[in-house]
Amino acid sequence: MLISQVTAFIRASSLYALQEFAASQGLNAHDLINDAELPNDVLEHPESFIPYRKFATLLESAVNRSGNPLFCLQFGIYQGVGGLGPLLYLIRNASNVGEALKELSQYFHLHSSSSRIRIEIEGEHALLHYDAGNVKDVPSHRLVLELVVGGATQLMRTLLGSRWQPHALMLQHAPLREPQAYTRLLGLAPRFNAPYNAWVFDAKVLSAPLSAGDENLHRLIQKHLDTLDNMSVQELPAYVSQLLGDLLPNGRTTIEQIADYMDLSPRTLQRYLAEEGTSFQILLDETRQSMAERYLADSTLSLTHLAAMLGYSELSAFSRAFQRWYGMSPKQWRAKQFPGKSRQRLRAHLERQLGKS
Repeated sequence: MLISQVTAFIRASSLYALQEFAASQGLNAHDLINDAELPNDVLEHPESFIPYRKFATLLESAVNRSGNPLFCLQFGIYQGVGGLGPLLYLIRNASNVGEALKELSQYFHLHSSSSRIRIEIEGEHALLHYDAGNVKDVPSHRLVLELVVGGATQLMRTLLGSRWQPHALMLQHAPLREPQAYTRLLGLAPRFNAPYNAWVFDAKVLSAPLSAGDENLHRLIQKHLDTLDNMSVQELPAYVSQLLGDLLPNGRTTIEQIADYMDLSPRTLQRYLAEEGTSFQILLDETRQSMAERYLADSTLSLTHLAAMLGYSELSAFSRAFQRWYGMSPKQWRAKQFPGKSRQRLRAHLERQLGKS
C-alpha cells in the first residue's frame, strides 16, 4: 500500500509559484499557508506530501481573501507546467503528445493520490478527463478543478503551441463568474454543469511529435517514477519523523495533532506504525533526540528555548530526557563537543563561520 493511499495527499509542488501569484493578488502566501494549518516551510519542500483537504482549504482561503472567484483558474495558468514536479520531465521527454498524456494519466496518482486523469477517444475527438475522486470534508472540489484546468491549458499549449485548438471544455460545476471571464482566460467558454470534467479536442494532435524528447532521459525518469509507485507504507515512519521535525517548533507534538494533519484517526496512525515495528512515541523521542543534538552543536539557543522548540513544557523535562539519551546533561554534552568554549565563545565561532560562507 502506498503512503499516499493512507489518506488523500497531493504533492507540495502544487503550490509552485504561490508566493509570486498571491502577491499579485494583494495576498501573503504565508497567511494562506497558516489558514490551511500547513508547515511554514512547505514551499521549500515541493517533493513532500500535503493533505488534499488542507490544499483545498488553502485555495478556498485565497479566493475569500482576494475576493477573486477565478483566483484558482488564474493561479493554474500562472503556474503553467511548474506544478507537476517530476511528472513534467517525463512528459517533456515523451516521443509524442499522445504518449505524454498517456503517461501523465498513468503516473498522476503519484502527484495527487485521490485524483485521476485519463485519455478517451470518441471517433475523431480525444477527451482529457479529470476526476478529483471521493475525498471527504473538502470545502470545494471545484476550486482544485479550476486550478487543474488552468495548468492543463498551459500544458497543452506547451506541447502543441498554436495547434492547441480545443473544441470544448466540459465542467461539472456551475460557473464562478460570467462565461466571458472564462473565455478571456481560456479562449472559449466552458460548458458548465456537464456530466464530467474534460477537455475535448481533435484526436489527430495526439500523434504530434515532441522534438525535444530524450529517449534515454525518459527511460531514467520512468524508472524513478516506477520506484516511487512501489513505495509502501513501510516508508510511513520516516514520513511521520519528517512531519515531527517540521511541526515540533510550532508546538504540534501529540499523536492527535500529527494524525489530524494527515487526515487520519490517531488509532489508525498508531496501527500503521505498529505494523512497521515502531510507535508514535518512539518516533517522537528519536526526532527530539536528533534535533536536540543538531541545535546544541550548531546553534547558541538557550536550553530553555530549545526545550520549548522540542515540545517540552519545562526545561527539567528536557534535561531528564537528555540524561536518558546520553548519560549526561545538555550543558555537559555541549562542553564535550566544544571543549574550552563558553557559550559566548561558541557564538563568536559560529558567527565567524557564517561570515566565511
